[in-house]
Amino acid sequence: MGYAVLHLDKAPGNEAAMTAHIARTKIPTNASPERTCLNEELIEFPEEVADRTAAINYRLEHAGLTRKIGTNQVRVIRVMLTGSHDAMKRIEEEGRLPEWCADNLAWLRETFGAENVVSAVVHRDESTPHIHAAVVPIVKGERRKARTAASKTPGKRHYRPKSAARPRLCADDVMSRVRLKQYQDSYAAAMSKYGLERGIDGSEARHVTTQEFYRQAIAQQQDLQENIDALLRLEEQKRKAVEQLKQQERQVRTEYEQTATLQAQKSAELNRTEAELKSVKGELKGARLKNAAAEVGSNIVEGIGAMIGTSRVKRQQQEIDRLNAENAALHEQIGTLNRANREEKARHEQAEQQLQAKLDRIEHWLPDTQTLISWGEYCRDMGLSESGAREIIAMKPLYVSGELYTREYSRRFDVSNTEIRLQRDPNGPGGFQLLIDRQPAHAWFRQRYVELMTRLGYPVRPERPVIRRHTIKR
Repeated sequence: MGYAVLHLDKAPGNEAAMTAHIARTKIPTNASPERTCLNEELIEFPEEVADRTAAINYRLEHAGLTRKIGTNQVRVIRVMLTGSHDAMKRIEEEGRLPEWCADNLAWLRETFGAENVVSAVVHRDESTPHIHAAVVPIVKGERRKARTAASKTPGKRHYRPKSAARPRLCADDVMSRVRLKQYQDSYAAAMSKYGLERGIDGSEARHVTTQEFYRQAIAQQQDLQENIDALLRLEEQKRKAVEQLKQQERQVRTEYEQTATLQAQKSAELNRTEAELKSVKGELKGARLKNAAAEVGSNIVEGIGAMIGTSRVKRQQQEIDRLNAENAALHEQIGTLNRANREEKARHEQAEQQLQAKLDRIEHWLPDTQTLISWGEYCRDMGLSESGAREIIAMKPLYVSGELYTREYSRRFDVSNTEIRLQRDPNGPGGFQLLIDRQPAHAWFRQRYVELMTRLGYPVRPERPVIRRHTIKR
């Protein structure tokens, strides 16, 4: 079971804006332009009446009113009739919506008078089918104030009595507290055949006006834009941190390679020095053997030993000690660099984990963020500026002159003051639909491409029915 929804509201003044909204001369953002053709006016206007506002004035002029209408008087009552979303979609899918419209119109005429119901329009281009009706509050009978005064002071009146049969304009009589409750009861009874029941009597729920809905939607879009900007800043910080860590890693790797090269050079020098020392020792040993065999030249041997032992051998040994010390220092430096590299890597991993946690929170509370970023990149691919792309993902209309590029056809098409808008669409890619001049973007580009090929004299193959999806990066 669903609920029958009936809402009455006194019009505050000029009805031009509401007439434009109902007639869709200005399409709101929560309506689907491709379904506007399904909307229907249920009441036929007189020949000299053009629209809803004129119908209201026509009724006031031909109602036989004798008193001048005051500037603060309510001239029309707005009535909105619908039901719960699931129930109304069920009625529409079952093909009973025309019958539902007819029963609603019959209830309006029976409740308020057929002549007073001057307009009734069914809207099917929004998420839930509903009817907007205009009721001019022309009533007859004794005034409510007269009845109240008579009950308090019987037989005493403070004004000249008026004829009860004379028509008069009085919204207070139509929308008294007692009658409003009666309207809810009788409307629910009329709609029970469609599985709709009356709402809770005395409920605290209140109707949200279109203006309030738009204000809330704009506030949510502003919050979403701020969150998107924050996400972009986090992405930029992550990119800079990763780039800095990569640069440090490259620097450490370069220093390590330089250290390894230097170590190899020192090891080669140490090997050459050890080879030279071994050669000198061999020469010394051979010289001693020769001197011992000849039993002469002991002084020469001592001189050679003194010269080699105290000068060349000593220098070679000192060079070996120096190279060993440098090698130990290089090993210590390599160990320090490795420790610093491990610490930097640990800090980098911790920063990535913190950043990923922030991204997960944003994905949880703002699930549309990544989708909107992808739509922004798609708009940039079409040739829009970054500021223009931001306007699009903020759900604002953008008027473009210049060129639009489509990767599907590898073409650029000239545009002049063309409207581009992103709106929510549960059947669109990622829950959104990009519209160009109120057409889906792919259909608009396809039409332009077919027109171009036709002008050039090339045959165009009919488009195969495929499901178009944009890849949403996660």
